Amino acid sequence: MTARLVSVGNALIDLALDVPHLPARGGDVRGRSRGLHAGGAANVLLAARRQGLPAAYAGAHGTGPLGDRVRALLAAEGVAVLLAAHPAFDTGVDVAFTEPDGERSFATAFGAEAELAAAALAAVAIGDDDLVHVSGYGLLDATNGAVLGPWIAGLPERATVLLDPGPLAVVERPAALDAVLARADWMSASLAEALTLTGEASAEGAARALASRDRGAIVRLGAEGCLVAVCGSVERVAGFAVEQVDATGAGDAHLGAFAAALARGEAPARAARIANAAAAIAVTRPGPATAPTLAEALALARG
Repeated sequence: MTARLVSVGNALIDLALDVPHLPARGGDVRGRSRGLHAGGAANVLLAARRQGLPAAYAGAHGTGPLGDRVRALLAAEGVAVLLAAHPAFDTGVDVAFTEPDGERSFATAFGAEAELAAAALAAVAIGDDDLVHVSGYGLLDATNGAVLGPWIAGLPERATVLLDPGPLAVVERPAALDAVLARADWMSASLAEALTLTGEASAEGAARALASRDRGAIVRLGAEGCLVAVCGSVERVAGFAVEQVDATGAGDAHLGAFAAALARGEAPARAARIANAAAAIAVTRPGPATAPTLAEALALARG
């Protein structure tokens, strides 16, 4: 059976705004819109698809203009949508503020993607060769958190579960996060997320703490690359020197490329190098959905 990446994360719409700085509390600032883009789990799926891995969205999505937009953006890149649209809600929106140095800040309003139904998800068949993407953002709503834990626990033993914990689930939904961690084969976290999750003082210590006998861990270090932790061993995989334009979606590009490389049979360190290349290319382009093709990532990784 052909491997695919199936995401049960939150696919929503990103409204991307360039701003000279964030407004002060109660203040205002003029910005420039870069339009509406696929965001959240959609970015991971698009990144994997551009790396040649079949991809499918098994999360909830809405009825309305934003849901229509998400479905159209996914369909345009060959990503399958597995569930019917929620009849009562539209898809949510994330406003991404990008400052001149490329740093991003976000404000998110969840919609239908936070209303995942257990009966709908139970109809999604996962194969032994599939990779399943879970986002910490998808665990923040009590509805999704309660549905996803049991479903993930019942996945085929050979299916690979990849968890992107995000910054909030460890604080707001620790029990739901722990339920997914118990089945996760890989975790991919930013340095800040890894330090928060583990309480460690160093990147290496956090990577080692996130990994376990049955789980590997990636700690993303931005321009410095990433750490790969497997079975107590931590390896640093160098990044690539590029001129950053917009870091929005870099972590999604990294995870999507890493998943695709694992599905092709690449060793974890090699998969991480390709993922570093994909993320490096993504940050040179404005907007959140800027993951490169496999050919582009391989060209930089070989360079």
